[in-house]
Amino acid sequence: MTAATDVMVEQQQAAPRSFPRIRIGRWVTHLSLLLIVLLWTVPTAGLLVTSLRDPDQIALTGWWTALAPAEIQANARLPAASDQVEEAGVYIIRGNILGADTNREILAYGATNATVRGTPVGEPLAMQQGGVVRIDVNGNFEWRSPVEFTHDARPRVYYAATMAPRATLENYQTVLTANNVGRSFLNSLTVAIPATIIPIMVAAFAAYALAWMRFRGRDFILAAVVGLLVVPLQMSLVPVLSLYNDIAGMFGLEGKGYFGVWLAHTAFGLPLAIYLLRNYMAGLPKEIMESARMDGASHFQVFTSMVLPLSFPALASIAIFQFLWIWNDLLVALVFLGSQDTHVVLTGRLIDLLGTYGNEWHVLTAGAFVSIIVPLIVFFSLQRYFVRGLLAGSVK
Repeated sequence: MTAATDVMVEQQQAAPRSFPRIRIGRWVTHLSLLLIVLLWTVPTAGLLVTSLRDPDQIALTGWWTALAPAEIQANARLPAASDQVEEAGVYIIRGNILGADTNREILAYGATNATVRGTPVGEPLAMQQGGVVRIDVNGNFEWRSPVEFTHDARPRVYYAATMAPRATLENYQTVLTANNVGRSFLNSLTVAIPATIIPIMVAAFAAYALAWMRFRGRDFILAAVVGLLVVPLQMSLVPVLSLYNDIAGMFGLEGKGYFGVWLAHTAFGLPLAIYLLRNYMAGLPKEIMESARMDGASHFQVFTSMVLPLSFPALASIAIFQFLWIWNDLLVALVFLGSQDTHVVLTGRLIDLLGTYGNEWHVLTAGAFVSIIVPLIVFFSLQRYFVRGLLAGSVK
């Protein structure tokens, strides 16, 4: 037994050691996905933080310093001589250079911008109009002079201060109350919801027919659908608008209205919806369809009771694509709705804000985040079906 044991030990010692293989491709894939997530998440987080910051802090520091105090330099005017009072033979002017702003603390001050840090808080500063002024941390000041003040113009005092971080919803209040942004938000919902449901319903029926029904010209129709995928929207916009105007004139419909933009988005969204749904439905088990047909079920019954429930992942992914495209659309909405205030969608209203508040970043960031709230809700609600529906039918 001892000899056998020695032989086994020698074999184990002679055998080469096996080390776990490092899957480089797997690590590269994970790091790439992490990088993509960061590239999309970091700007969105920065947009949200900026939209909640004080306008003065936005102008001074980046969003990544939102939790740290910001240091600023500003100036304020001291009162005129008419505000002085006499106490024990000394003329005094009191007040607060910060006014109602309690979010700042004075660090230093000076008579000019060049000497803004020349006098620490609480130390006397000689004024050109006479006397000396002392300013506290909270902005309270006392300007004292042994002789009566005679100045008419209000002199400036320059100061350096720290501004504590402050979150506010005033930016969103400005956006939602300015230029009927709230009405435009509802207009975008009025356009996006029907223009998402209608093409998906039509595409579902067409996809089932192209996948499971046998009729003459089916391959030609499928080839035409694939060909329409490469047609640019800008190239077909004018023909679609001309056709709609002719139909609207025949039936007395409104020239520019929601019905026209619904039909336009339906026409532009159908090729991709039909293509994706057809690929998904064609990959469903054939045995289920044949057993249902043998039991006497019609095509409509098979479609409504079996195919639609099984195709929900594909329907959800197409709904995400269609809704996001319509929500972010501006060109089709301008062509079919016009620029009237009662029909302007949110993207058109944000352009007006860009022209009105071109230098006020707090308003623009709040408006931009308002525009992406609904797409984020839609995407995160349906994300678990997104990849399944998108890759449906790509692998047999």
